[in-house]
Amino acid sequence: MATSLTSHRPGLALLLKLGAVFLFTVMSALIKATSDSVPPGQAVFFRSLFAIPVIVIWLSLRGELRHGLIARRPIVHIRRGVLGTTAMGLTFAGLGLLPLPEVTAIGYAAPIFTVILAALLLGERIRLIRLSAVLLGLLGVSIVIWPRLGGSDLENPAALGAVLILLSALARALVQIQIRSMVGSESTSAIVFYFSATATVLSLLSAPFGWVLPPGKVLALLVLAGLIGGAAQICVTSSYRFGPVSMLAPVDYASMIFAILIGYVWFAEVPTAVMLTGAVLVIAGNIMVIWRERQLGLERARSLSFSEPRG
Repeated sequence: MATSLTSHRPGLALLLKLGAVFLFTVMSALIKATSDSVPPGQAVFFRSLFAIPVIVIWLSLRGELRHGLIARRPIVHIRRGVLGTTAMGLTFAGLGLLPLPEVTAIGYAAPIFTVILAALLLGERIRLIRLSAVLLGLLGVSIVIWPRLGGSDLENPAALGAVLILLSALARALVQIQIRSMVGSESTSAIVFYFSATATVLSLLSAPFGWVLPPGKVLALLVLAGLIGGAAQICVTSSYRFGPVSMLAPVDYASMIFAILIGYVWFAEVPTAVMLTGAVLVIAGNIMVIWRERQLGLERARSLSFSEPRG
């Protein structure tokens, strides 16, 4: 959901993006900490509902509250909301079954899936470099999830968690494809706000399937997760006002460092060598995709400059 640069301030852009990555990791840890007490659908409700006041205040301070929330194509916001809510629910369910670093590593499959889906759904061509990146990324994901799925006990909760996070990555890839079709007509403000609003409403549909009255401490963690999630969304959106996507995209992989530290300190989780090896391969594949997209962007820019009339 990148916006046009208001000014090129790479230091501020990197700081905002790094802050967003940290906040999203903390939010995931908070949801994980409540997973034994509340079902995923209820967690989605709190995460979405309490992000809305933060987003509204931010839009108001930017003077976009009145005009920035105009939805020119409401149906695409609903479709994006359904996909995004599905991805969030699957992620929250998986967080209760897997260590935080492992959830993070499998989640890195989303950009790889985006390349594949862009080829299948949008007709984008995958040349050798991006094909190699996809294969490398898929190999890394396979290495991460194989210890969970390779055994005979497929009813193991960890195996289910790996499947849920993998499906979440696929849903997030579909979200990215959807956003590509939205940015031409819908403002970033509208996309951010209506996703939280839609997710709040859709999560209520899970209420008949086991919502509970959480204890005070759990309730506080859920509310905090929503507030932090809203702040993280603002940070990541704001970062793109000061730096290009190609520069900021690799910062996402700092989430592995944060996930390992938080997972060890809070949940006593120690990542395995196999998981870390797979994560490195997935990250390498994603960085290849980022590099290739940057090269293609530069080539398109050069082509446009040559075709512009002069004199």
